[in-house]
Amino acid sequence: MILGGDIGGTKTLLALAGDGGIVFERRYPSREWDDFPALLRAFLDDAGGPANIAAACFGVAGPVDDNRAKVTYLPWVVDGQALAETFGIGRVAVLNDFATAAQGVAALQPGDLVTLQAGRPLERSPRLLIGAGTGLGVAGLVPEGAGWRTISGEGGHIGFSPADEEQLSVWRHLRRPGGRVTAENVISGPGLAAIYESLVKVSPGSTAITDPAAIAAAAETEPQARRAIDLFVSAYGAFAGDLALLFMARGGVYLGGGIAPKILPRLQAGGFVRAFCTRGAHAGLMQDFPIRVVTNERLGLLGALAIAAAHIENI
Repeated sequence: MILGGDIGGTKTLLALAGDGGIVFERRYPSREWDDFPALLRAFLDDAGGPANIAAACFGVAGPVDDNRAKVTYLPWVVDGQALAETFGIGRVAVLNDFATAAQGVAALQPGDLVTLQAGRPLERSPRLLIGAGTGLGVAGLVPEGAGWRTISGEGGHIGFSPADEEQLSVWRHLRRPGGRVTAENVISGPGLAAIYESLVKVSPGSTAITDPAAIAAAAETEPQARRAIDLFVSAYGAFAGDLALLFMARGGVYLGGGIAPKILPRLQAGGFVRAFCTRGAHAGLMQDFPIRVVTNERLGLLGALAIAAAHIENI
């Protein structure tokens, strides 16, 4: 048996799998538990009692150091060695949640994806996963043997480069003395709220909406909300195009995270691909990159299980 987990501040997904695939899976509201070991024990009880687990992998929304992670929005610490000893697991890997999500790309099925641009994919070329949600995650995948090696980083914290006057207004709205504006400041849930706020500041009489989900929901009827979504989509597309060139991700650009599925109609309207492909002399090349939206929220869990399976041979 192997165990996989996708641990976040809002939800935690856990699954046990055997040779035939997943045998037991549950979703838990993270904030209902004082710590992760208590939740894991409840999961194993729900599964019918302690299992003989050869390997486990947990993707954690937070910084990882020496197989140990602090969940960013919870007072949880996920300690790989302590979990192995407490639960009798052969080997436990604790990784950043985006590193595990990247490994889940290979496990996706056609029904888990929506294509924004078909491109001309090259099967064993680098892939790129970008995910806008509470923050902005980035991970590259390069071929290694029969699988894929993850290249993790903090790409969301590179500088934001405004492409037009509206985006420049957002940059000015976000900039603080002595500070800088990062891509994550704009291309994230809080970034969408900041974009909307920057627009209503110059539109007297508009009612400010601070919740990103409410802005997305209002886009069908409220002009400023739609402008905010479209500006967000354009900035997202330009950022993805920059990183696609950096990685030469002809294997595919995948949009994960929680925001993309919620604004799928606006992503499909053309603004994302337009901004992605606006590259002067390289515009023709940009049309060759496949771009797909991941609609399966279990991406991180699938990646964690894949990593756990790979760890068995090292036990």
